[in-house]
Amino acid sequence: MRVGTVREIKNHEYRVGLTPESVRELAAHGHEVWVETGAGLGIGAADRDYETAGATIKPDAATVFTGCEMVVKVKEPQAAERAMLREGQILFTYLHLAPDPEQTADLVKSGVTAIAYETVTGPGGQLPLLKPMSQVAGRMSIQAGATALEKAHGGRGVLLGGVPGVLPAKVAVIGGGVVGFNAAQMAAGLGADVTILDRDPEVLERLGTHFESRAKTRFSNRANLADCVAEADLVIGAVLIPGAAAPKLVTREMLGTMKPGAVLVDVAIDQGGCFETSRATTHAEPTFVVDGIVHYCVANMPGGVARTSTYALNNVTLPHALKIADLGWKAALAANPHLAAGLNVHAGEVTYEAVARELGYAHRPVGDVLA
Repeated sequence: MRVGTVREIKNHEYRVGLTPESVRELAAHGHEVWVETGAGLGIGAADRDYETAGATIKPDAATVFTGCEMVVKVKEPQAAERAMLREGQILFTYLHLAPDPEQTADLVKSGVTAIAYETVTGPGGQLPLLKPMSQVAGRMSIQAGATALEKAHGGRGVLLGGVPGVLPAKVAVIGGGVVGFNAAQMAAGLGADVTILDRDPEVLERLGTHFESRAKTRFSNRANLADCVAEADLVIGAVLIPGAAAPKLVTREMLGTMKPGAVLVDVAIDQGGCFETSRATTHAEPTFVVDGIVHYCVANMPGGVARTSTYALNNVTLPHALKIADLGWKAALAANPHLAAGLNVHAGEVTYEAVARELGYAHRPVGDVLA
């Protein structure tokens, strides 16, 4: 199969779909790999590194999109990229379709077979292709929040860990999954006063056992959430409903109870955000202020640490990319129900139920497609 990757064009997105090492693996399996010139510069990989690994360098994205049977990316295709997709082509990348009706409409119109990293499953309902970026985003959320709390950046002027004689900042983490766990680890490690909210008693028990006295846990209901948000210097939104839009847990009304200069970091912004006042921002302009509260809502947070993120992502996406290239998309999905869960759009139909429900499309089950 001819597999391609292109330079990401989303604002300040430096990751790349394939590393030179991944190219070498694909080439060893007998596949031809096309790489847009400069695609890997954001992770320190020059064109010659890809050529040494067995890739053919192409002058632009249009050549790659036109000539490749499968395109492997990181972020959802932007409008200019979607215009280059075609029927029968395979797109393997993050999509986050539920809050993005324009992208969904374009993918449906194109006839492409779109497999989304974020809905590929693992044993026990895990999301293994989302996990490494959730780990990165969770850890980065504390870095970003700590910076936003600085007075020069519009925050309260509070140091997360405090100093002897001065109390540390209060951090509320909404959601105890991968993002929340990693955010809490970072915040607790810096000495902050951390509270993690979740609705699953088993998650709360696991977090309590892990953190012991270094972080508190609290059941997430409206009253407890409102209390924690009002007291917090920094709130991390770490909520995920696979494939669906994130629930708006923190309302605009709650902002009025918060301390002026407190910070909200919405890691769920790729799925529409879990704060009512959230809107997607970029690394170029990461924050905005609503009612005196600083919002950090960068939609591609891991792109800020592109090299770490790209290698972590390739570790989990490459085995699936190899299977798709080796067997063809249909046989690969038929052989692996976890990979089949990643199919979101195929031949003009929406095949992921949560996306179809959110955006009003008829749902065609993946099983019907594979049959």
